[in-house]
Amino acid sequence: MTTLVAPDAVVPLANPYDAARRQFDRVADRLGLDRATRELLRAPLREFRFQIPVTMDDGTKRVFTGMRVQHNDARGPSKGGIRLSASGSADEVRALAMWMTWKCAIADLPLGGGKGWIDCDPRALSLTEQERVCRGWVRQLARNVGADSDVPAPDVMSSPQHMAWMLDEFETIHGRHTPGFITGKPLPLGGSAGRVEATGRGVITVLHAVLEAMNVSAGSRLTASVQGFGNVAKYACRRFVERGGLVRAVSSWHSGDECAYTYERPEGVDLDELERLTDAFGAIDKGGAARLGYNVLPGNAWIEQPVDVLIPAALEGQLTAESVRGLDGRVRFIAEGANGPTTPEADEALAARGVTVIPDVLANAGGVTCSYFEQVQSNTGSWWSREKVLTLLDASLSRAVDEVTRTAARDGVTLREAANLTGVARVAEACRLRGWV
Repeated sequence: MTTLVAPDAVVPLANPYDAARRQFDRVADRLGLDRATRELLRAPLREFRFQIPVTMDDGTKRVFTGMRVQHNDARGPSKGGIRLSASGSADEVRALAMWMTWKCAIADLPLGGGKGWIDCDPRALSLTEQERVCRGWVRQLARNVGADSDVPAPDVMSSPQHMAWMLDEFETIHGRHTPGFITGKPLPLGGSAGRVEATGRGVITVLHAVLEAMNVSAGSRLTASVQGFGNVAKYACRRFVERGGLVRAVSSWHSGDECAYTYERPEGVDLDELERLTDAFGAIDKGGAARLGYNVLPGNAWIEQPVDVLIPAALEGQLTAESVRGLDGRVRFIAEGANGPTTPEADEALAARGVTVIPDVLANAGGVTCSYFEQVQSNTGSWWSREKVLTLLDASLSRAVDEVTRTAARDGVTLREAANLTGVARVAEACRLRGWV
């Protein structure tokens, strides 16, 4: 019997920049970083905030706010996505850029951390209006980004098409082909095979590598509950099932009322079925899911499912000290497909319950790793097969997991602390070698 319930609003629940700095402070104390290094790494090196005037389809004018944060580039060009969101904030962008710095260092990529944002809801804009907004973002930053300085990529509600418009605008301004300026491009414009599924696939690669490193038996069949059904979540679900798992529930927003619901079926969701009900921004048609026999539950019900693994792959700050109280006792692992989904207070509560959190800076590093592969191909005029890309991706993530799990076991810390110890130490050393501190 299908169940219908009242919705939960889709909103970030905590200040992510506060969480990012608290995580950094804890690691800085353990590493014994000096005052100058702490001050340098605790805040972005550069921030750009600007206005984007746009002519709308009806001839009226609107002004959108844009932003780019370059947190640290001691190890290489800044790298990070551009999200299109009317609910974002400057602190969100700062936090995401900081996490990207550590993520690149943990994966041992020659990159730093950056993040971009356009304050708009692309679902309320026509394609031509979206194009004008994207080109306007590039025009404001054309002198401050590029293959050797700062390389953008897709993020929440941005796509390869948005990257294509941005690439074209950048090349038009500079009068030359520079495909290495941006990643996540469509394949005909120099995108990389395997890039579209890299982040979601990587979440599951990391999950299984952690299970193996910790000598944890997966049992007869792993079960999972997932928040989100955008690009990362969809490919994580598919890879989870390919490796023998069962996805029991998916939580996502419904485009009709902009609220979240959990779509649950005890025998497992049908991913093809749900994908046919999903729009380009990851919103699932609630009525269609109900007609197909899914139990339609509150948005946060994904946390309460009796499964082995939770995969938050949507927004920041969704797992809080309050929300994890409803965690089912069967949950053993949380694999963070999203950036910053778990607050520091929730981390402590989960550790006390014996739940292993595989942190975002490790779990979702597949996206930036494959973006780096795309950069290499674009900058050298090379082309790699999907098989080569995914083989290199799995090997790179497995090496990162091996290092982080060994650090966690040696120092008696959580995987998040072990990952951050690795990332922060590498960036601090690069800053020291350059003479910055």
